[in-house]
Amino acid sequence: MILEQYYIECLSHASYLIGDESTGRAVVVDPRRDITEYLDDARTYGLTIDGVINTHFHADFVSGHLELVEATGAWIGFGEAAETDYPIRRLAHGEHISLGRVDLEILATPGHTWESISVLVRETADATPTAVLTGDSLFIGDVGRPDLVNLGDGSTTDLARAMYHTVHDTLLALPDGVTVMPAHGAGSSCGKNLSAELTSTIGEQRRTNASAQPMSEDAFVALITDGQPAVPAYFSVDAALNKSTHPALDQHRRIPELSADRVRAELAAGTRVLDARTVDDFAAGHLRGSVNVGFDGRFAETGGMVAEVGEAIVLITYPGEEQDAAMRLARIGSDNVIGYLGTDTDGILPTALADLVQTAPRTTVTELDRLRADDAITLVDIRNPGERDFGVIPGAIPVPLAQLRSRAQELPTGKPIVVHCAGGWRSSVAASLLRARGIERVSDLVGGYNAWAAQQVSA
Repeated sequence: MILEQYYIECLSHASYLIGDESTGRAVVVDPRRDITEYLDDARTYGLTIDGVINTHFHADFVSGHLELVEATGAWIGFGEAAETDYPIRRLAHGEHISLGRVDLEILATPGHTWESISVLVRETADATPTAVLTGDSLFIGDVGRPDLVNLGDGSTTDLARAMYHTVHDTLLALPDGVTVMPAHGAGSSCGKNLSAELTSTIGEQRRTNASAQPMSEDAFVALITDGQPAVPAYFSVDAALNKSTHPALDQHRRIPELSADRVRAELAAGTRVLDARTVDDFAAGHLRGSVNVGFDGRFAETGGMVAEVGEAIVLITYPGEEQDAAMRLARIGSDNVIGYLGTDTDGILPTALADLVQTAPRTTVTELDRLRADDAITLVDIRNPGERDFGVIPGAIPVPLAQLRSRAQELPTGKPIVVHCAGGWRSSVAASLLRARGIERVSDLVGGYNAWAAQQVSA
């Protein structure tokens, strides 16, 4: 048996290639749109990709099933409750897919969505299971949230109750030694307490996963519906894309470098400009109207929070990062990156645009405490609800970053605004987004809540 995991940090997303060496047959589970790695590995192992299984309709990225079908002619499998615009193979609970000696058993595991399935992998049909690919049902450290995509007449509570039975009656019924291989890891908005570990075992999750402990169904529902991260607006767009026929991604696409004059014209026309440099370099000098989404953080997901899927985008990157940045956006369906503005090796912008360059104001913790004492600012906390459970700066208005674009008009603008997150990366995104929307007096807190809390302890 061949079982390969492919993990990308930017989306905390895991996909899988499962193959049988004896027959050369394989399937890919939960693929991303840039499929070259799967195809290359299949060739290396001498495998033919027969099928593509999606454990559910993903919301945080556009799945690569259409790209793989175009490249290989494979069938597409979903759980029985799935409804799509393209032909699919409906996979029922208890159904077995034989790759030769290697056997895949489908488990219906609703709760994150109604059509959610898991894939139980055995070396041979009569062997003890080796692994279970759990999609967004059982994560390492938690379970999938039930409030992203409700199908039919079901409610979030109905899905949460279904998840209770999925976890406690189906997945925890598996042998302790079965390896758990989920579709997402730490940082994903598909759950709230995901581990940075990429695999675990059923036994380990039985011991350590708070959502896998013995409890009543009502207690489970309360646990998994509280404190979930805010949902990025693009999630509903991607979920819809994954149900429909849409153009496949050009695997060899290259975005062009744009001249300074072209970038000036795009800014004047209101085109979204995403500056992928670090927070410090952005603060030292950036183009007026650009939004800082650093390539050193959760670039794709955050890009989807500040720009509409399908919106024209200009990138500003360090040398050599532009094509990767465009691909990361394409993974969430943002295919319309029209080009990039390059910097020098130190991240300095072209002098031809010097008249458009401005610095970004930043506020230190010491300055923040003085301004708060004088009631001289409006403080905005853009962390997720679960993060605020660990502590808040008194008086801060909570608006999660994922909701900021749609709720910016709620913020009072009579006083300067200071934005903070946990460590200072997301706050630069938020402050620059507000300034790009015409709210001029906005700064972000250096070091975020963590720096503020540390100073309170040492004071």
